[in-house]
Amino acid sequence: MTKYGQSPWLDEFPASRIPSYPRHRGLTKAEVVVVGGGLTGALTAYAFAASGAKVVLLEADRVGRGMTARSSGVIAEDPGISFADLEKQIGLRGARRAWQAWRRAALDFTSLLRRLDVKCHLEEPGSVTLASTPEQAARLKKEQKARTDAGFDARSKKGATIDPYRACLGIIAAAVDRGAQIFEQSPVRKLSFTRKTIDVYTAAGPIRTDRVVIATGMPGTLFKALARHFWFHSTYFAVTEPVPAKIRNVLGMKRAIVRDLATPPHTLHWVRDNRLLVSGADSPVVIPRLRDKVIVQRTGQLMYELSTMYPDISGIQPAYGWSADYARTEDGLPYIGVHRNYPFHLFAFGDSSHSVTGSYLASRILLRHYSGEMDPADEAFGFHR
Repeated sequence: MTKYGQSPWLDEFPASRIPSYPRHRGLTKAEVVVVGGGLTGALTAYAFAASGAKVVLLEADRVGRGMTARSSGVIAEDPGISFADLEKQIGLRGARRAWQAWRRAALDFTSLLRRLDVKCHLEEPGSVTLASTPEQAARLKKEQKARTDAGFDARSKKGATIDPYRACLGIIAAAVDRGAQIFEQSPVRKLSFTRKTIDVYTAAGPIRTDRVVIATGMPGTLFKALARHFWFHSTYFAVTEPVPAKIRNVLGMKRAIVRDLATPPHTLHWVRDNRLLVSGADSPVVIPRLRDKVIVQRTGQLMYELSTMYPDISGIQPAYGWSADYARTEDGLPYIGVHRNYPFHLFAFGDSSHSVTGSYLASRILLRHYSGEMDPADEAFGFHR
């Protein structure tokens, strides 16, 4: 029977191994407070703690169990938008810098997971782009030319996959080893700042800090004024029951991550136990009372679309179907860094790439902002662009 509304990353993780961190209690001081305990927050806490900063991470619920546990787990080498389109939006230099930064982040993230020996089912199957119509083939050819003209290898086929929940838990543990303090079930109620410091308030009281990092992916209630920068959408996921060896042989599919040029695009890759994960069918965020119904409908849609791509899949049932919300900026790149109206804040909002690469990239950009050692490529992700 299909399990709707939950991902296999959470459902199949042993309950006895779920870590537990305390609630925040009483006055605390820190050099940096990270708000958000997903993969972006975990990587940011680790990066800051590894640099020697005294870090506190606050998670409103349980670490890793929000949008991180609903993501695809793909480490992609591009930001999920066409280079040609991005060049039109922000110019050749900005587009080139953004793509270079994203590719470097994908490689560095994979290397970090290996160096820390994070047990997250890391695989590097590579990736392919599928054009299934003449119109898509023409767009792919145009995109390849734009990348080649910009000095990129248009035939690059790198890509990796992970279990994002396990990766988040592993990075959190590494941050703790470096001295970070983690508090769960400690939602931030308000923030107030003076000319020199900022106070981050939970139900138990304030944490005084020099800088607060908002790594929640979307503005939320604390930063409603910034919501005007984004469009809010949901993407949907389906994981099949295990695909029998006979059908796998007929498909002739390698382990590569497959992405097509449909609108919205699909991403397809193998997960544990020879199951296929397909994502896509994006839509504007639906109201909560309709969410369950829409997830059922979109899961069926994804399975149908999967069968049109690979007819031999027909008849295999979905084991899981779920959704994940995200915010999208006008040009498709996330906003990472400072905002002129918030002098003590650093933000990581608007990653619509449908990969987890942006989490690592954000952690490095945020650390460079904090240390004052900016990279020219960081400008491509700023609010001011």
